[in-house]
Amino acid sequence: MKEIGTIGVVGAGNMGSGIAQKLAQEGLNVVLVDMKEEFVKRGIGIITKILEQGVERKIFTREQVDATLGRIRGTADMNALANVDLIIEAVFEDENVKKDLFKKLDAICSKDTILATNTSSYYVSQMAAVTNRPDRFVGMHYFFHPAKNRLLEIIPHPGTSEETVNRALEVGRLHSKTTIVVKDASGFCVNRFFSPLLTESVHVLSEGIANIATIEEAGKRAFAIGMGAFELMNVTGLPIEVHASTTFGRELGTLYATPGLLVEQMNTGKNWDLSGEVDESRMEEIKDRLLGACLGAAAALVSEGVATVEDTDRGAKVGLRWEQGPFEIMNRLGIDKSFSLVEAMTKRYSDFKMPEILVHQKALGKPFSFQVVDLAIRDGVATITINRPEAMNALNETVVSQLEERFNAAEADPAVRAIVFKGAGKAFVAGADIRYFVENIKKGRIDATCAFTRKGHDLLVRIEESPKITVAVLDGLSLGGGSELALACQAIVATPAGSMGFPETAIGIFPGLGGMMRTARHLGPELTKYYVFTGRPLSAQDALDMGIITRLVRPQDLEKALAEVCAGEKPDKYRKREIPAKFSDFATVCSAENVKLLFAGKKPESVSENLSEAMVKAFSRKAPLGLKAANELIDAEQKASTKEAIELELAALAVIMASQDALLGLSSVGGKPPRYTGK
Repeated sequence: MKEIGTIGVVGAGNMGSGIAQKLAQEGLNVVLVDMKEEFVKRGIGIITKILEQGVERKIFTREQVDATLGRIRGTADMNALANVDLIIEAVFEDENVKKDLFKKLDAICSKDTILATNTSSYYVSQMAAVTNRPDRFVGMHYFFHPAKNRLLEIIPHPGTSEETVNRALEVGRLHSKTTIVVKDASGFCVNRFFSPLLTESVHVLSEGIANIATIEEAGKRAFAIGMGAFELMNVTGLPIEVHASTTFGRELGTLYATPGLLVEQMNTGKNWDLSGEVDESRMEEIKDRLLGACLGAAAALVSEGVATVEDTDRGAKVGLRWEQGPFEIMNRLGIDKSFSLVEAMTKRYSDFKMPEILVHQKALGKPFSFQVVDLAIRDGVATITINRPEAMNALNETVVSQLEERFNAAEADPAVRAIVFKGAGKAFVAGADIRYFVENIKKGRIDATCAFTRKGHDLLVRIEESPKITVAVLDGLSLGGGSELALACQAIVATPAGSMGFPETAIGIFPGLGGMMRTARHLGPELTKYYVFTGRPLSAQDALDMGIITRLVRPQDLEKALAEVCAGEKPDKYRKREIPAKFSDFATVCSAENVKLLFAGKKPESVSENLSEAMVKAFSRKAPLGLKAANELIDAEQKASTKEAIELELAALAVIMASQDALLGLSSVGGKPPRYTGK
């Protein structure tokens, strides 16, 4: 696939400037175009202001801001887009304006340039039809604010080529978006089920069932969200919802149509008044109405093949920041209850039919199941993608089970010569799902945790010893179990965004999936102790310098590097290597004698004062039992085979998971660091 060089963005308003900002932040060159220079300057000004605020909040450095702005060229000359690789249209929602723009771009641009529309209301096929390149035309629907919201809907129309879809997905990856592929249908995916939540709220109000305050509270409780429908409309603007629901109502039916009261409120030019008392007596009735409308729309779009169950939920959790997606909510409510709520909508709106997927699920009599690990095989390479970006691909029982199933299928396929492991979104794998461990401790099910961990060990050994080349793609954060999965692979291809880390001793436990054993085989016990004791991240560059990572490449070169590694010989991952001198102090600070001093509360010797003090400080913040277990295991594993080392870890895991420190530390994730008792 040809490298993505420069991307054009047409429209320098809030949406277009945000898209341009995100692209440039992630290292892509951007040409930002609008009709007048003053519009372009305003767009650049918006970007600059947001980036400066990021510096104040310590999100960006001054160097990052300067580099980002340096990648954006603003102009009012449409001809500047003639040779860019892809153009994203982000002008306001007017069908004729968009079509006129695409006619001009089609005439100006190189035959290889892909055109993309950010429309949220119109069919992508209608826009493509005015060009002479329908095969190189695709929808790329961003969500506000595009520099912050990670969701991107990729919408091919029936004439879009596979190469164009892959290019759009590649652009999404290059600027750290969570992409879902959606059919070219009215409302696409997320807006299709989100808009009925807003319109049904207005219907409830217009029918006099309850006041706005009560409807707001019902919506928050039903969907576990921070803002109700009326506040959301106030924030985004009533005209936007009127425009969207008018289009959806015309295309999809009365469930989606614009309530008269919404138009009346828009015409006043005022926001909804959110004040008032909450009437608890109406709460369940309203919750049922809102759930029925939203869940019914979600089930309908999946039944029509617009998106998968998984991508619909992913869209809600990533794009709308819901805790659960529509199908997870249906599982929580129960399929029978969900069916009855949606059935009520079919009676309220005569043209809305019961979605087939709900009829089928009710007949099955069990909850929806979700595929969270994907397998794709192409040109002899099997790519296994852990696809839980909303949870940073954290490992749980379902993930590990599906990971094993996909690996089994790939390993059994005689046409597959290499198996690649990827994580969707901005992380590779951010460790294990901590909630699972906490629940097991509270229920006295430590045996379940040990069984889960043993299953993980068995899988990682198979990955490490597979007759086929196994490769981890480290192009984002990896922690704990994620780093252990990467270390188990025979090769690691990384981008500068990749990193590894073992934070476990800060949360009451130790790395339990062979990470200590494998790191020590790379680096020796002293450096392994340093990274386990401190939890310090190991950058992709440092990991390359130490010989852990096989290849470190630019994001644009990732696919090429993967192809080369998969076609080559298996690397000797534990070969003898010279560890660079810049890491020698880290090894010294965790020598056998210095570790004894640290456990005695004393400063390590033969290193700089700064490093000595930093090590004592880091040590003091960790769980004593976790540190002790990690230290003993790293030493014991030096003399053990892989099988013996795993048994040592599992035995120690059963002990530490029964400790107060483990419950305290695991329960503290996301909150204040705990004070450990060593019990």
